[in-house]
Amino acid sequence: MPFLHIAVLALVQGVTEFLPVSSSAHLILVPALTGWPDQGLVIDVAVHIGTLGAVVLYFWRDLGAMGLGVMRLIRGRRDPGARLAGFLVLATVPAVAAGYLLDRHYPSGIRGLEVIAWTTLGFGILLYLADKLGMTVRRIEHLRLGDVLIIGFAQVLALIPGTSRSGITMTAARFLGLERRDGARFSMLLAIPVIIGAGGLKGWQLYQSGDARLTSDALLSAGLAFAAALIAIAALMAWLKRSSFTPFVVYRIFLGGLLLAAVYGWVG
Repeated sequence: MPFLHIAVLALVQGVTEFLPVSSSAHLILVPALTGWPDQGLVIDVAVHIGTLGAVVLYFWRDLGAMGLGVMRLIRGRRDPGARLAGFLVLATVPAVAAGYLLDRHYPSGIRGLEVIAWTTLGFGILLYLADKLGMTVRRIEHLRLGDVLIIGFAQVLALIPGTSRSGITMTAARFLGLERRDGARFSMLLAIPVIIGAGGLKGWQLYQSGDARLTSDALLSAGLAFAAALIAIAALMAWLKRSSFTPFVVYRIFLGGLLLAAVYGWVG
């Protein structure tokens, strides 16, 4: 795969993975709009692995607290870190189950510009409503079991391209009254087990294929995505200190409308 193709994919994935705009949709749009061949799910997962490294590095304190919390729990001591770790596992179960079924029956995933157009537009509007109507009174520490299950089941919708995994989980978090930064933080932490599961499955398939060129392309993609994602995470968390999700909503509405126009022949 040419370096330019890899660089564009890595930049798109790194910038969009944790922003509420759907990285999977943008990865599908790259070949659709440029005429390049579809990069395939293995490269898709490789760039996801790069973003995994970025979120692990950025939230290393949270991960350390969860690890220590689990150790304390094993010794019979309750700990907020262990509670958060348990919530992340619980919220991941619905997506894992749905992802397994989807991979079994639709191994190439659900792809199509019309689907992306409607989900980009529809879930963008939903994010706006959640951000405006949801109260900003709760932190991650205030999450309850029911809240976590709601966010977990909302994440299942992200299997449809254009929905945005981060977008739908942040939307659910805002409807539940979480502060914007805390909703984003929980969403990003929730990405870790999901990406590990997807990366492990496709990584094994890549190993079995024995395709050295594909392996080197995947490694380069992951490295570039890591750098882009780290910058994007820091920028988003800084933005949410003082601002809302409105710019992302505007972008989604614009992109969704443009794609609908193209799909239904309203332009050109």
